[in-house]
Amino acid sequence: MELKLTQVGNSVGVVLPKETLAKLKVAKGDHIWLTESPDGYRLTPFNPDFGKQMDAARKVMKKRRAALHELAK
Repeated sequence: MELKLTQVGNSVGVVLPKETLAKLKVAKGDHIWLTESPDGYRLTPFNPDFGKQMDAARKVMKKRRAALHELAK
């Protein structure tokens, strides 16, 4: 899909078609992230840092399962 860059004040913006917004499940005011990938760039509504934090949390939860179970009582 070809997108056109437009002037927005002193910056440059890109207009996403309604179909693209629907596929990304985002709307005006939402945040999206542009991340670099091996084959170029990726536009996603998911924060990549949050994914890294969740991976670290899963490791801790697995390692400290008994302690977390006791704390849950």
